[in-house]
Amino acid sequence: MDAWKLRNASATDVEQVAELRAVVLRGDLERLGRYDARRVRQRLREGFDPSCTRIVEVDGDFAGCVALRPAADAHWLEHFYLAPRLHGRGIGSGVLRVLLDACDRTGARVRLNVLQGSPARRLYERHGFRVDTEDPVDVFMLREPGQAPPTAPTTPR
Repeated sequence: MDAWKLRNASATDVEQVAELRAVVLRGDLERLGRYDARRVRQRLREGFDPSCTRIVEVDGDFAGCVALRPAADAHWLEHFYLAPRLHGRGIGSGVLRVLLDACDRTGARVRLNVLQGSPARRLYERHGFRVDTEDPVDVFMLREPGQAPPTAPTTPR
């Protein structure tokens, strides 16, 4: 498996993250008839908060990001993007496990939304997320503390 680590994000990461978002979401947004090259990047720029965002590095290089934003009744898992060349290697599961372990220790629920038809939904379901509500574009999911950890947790190196 690739050596990966998380680091705190800074404001200077925003453009790299916006570009990755556009690449990762393009197929799903096109399928849903909602892809706009400018808008997909701008929405990230407007919602980027480095104080709750972590950057994923693989072998020392930028590979993705994830945000965990505290809210009144749960933390929101947002902007979880990993470079497509790294999909299927266990890195996303490892990153998610680290975040969810921290939430479990504090008893925090975690919410997220994923685009309808996105293969990322399977990852979230494997980690204990269940559908809360959905609409024609988004599936809103919720995970209670301690729900269905994967059989072999992965930790960063």
